[in-house]
Amino acid sequence: MKSALLLVVVASAAVSCRGNNPTYAVAYAPHVAGGDAQRGAAVIAQYGCGSCHTIPGVRAADGLVGPPLLWWSRRTFIAGEVPNTPENLVRWVRWPQSVEPHTAMPTLGLSDQQARDVAAYLYTLR
Repeated sequence: MKSALLLVVVASAAVSCRGNNPTYAVAYAPHVAGGDAQRGAAVIAQYGCGSCHTIPGVRAADGLVGPPLLWWSRRTFIAGEVPNTPENLVRWVRWPQSVEPHTAMPTLGLSDQQARDVAAYLYTLR
């Protein structure tokens, strides 16, 4: 009886630690309107995002300055500030200081299309 109760407690704790991100409940792939993941990978490489971040699938993207972007689509928040939604991610990628004024992430001058493409790529990281 005690082992069954312990199993229920451990399982409940594991579920509650997942936050409220829908990626854990279902196969969730946010749609970034007008975004293209393949172009996004090229933009990430072109702008050198991998010099600060580890980004799966992008050659030489093994930076340790910023956080690794592993499992991006499973994250609940962006910069600990706003929910991880396509609209917020595009905003973050274009103008990071508008989300977190003291962030070290630079504004790279991405166009709206480039930001949408980058967001589309990041949401492939599951």
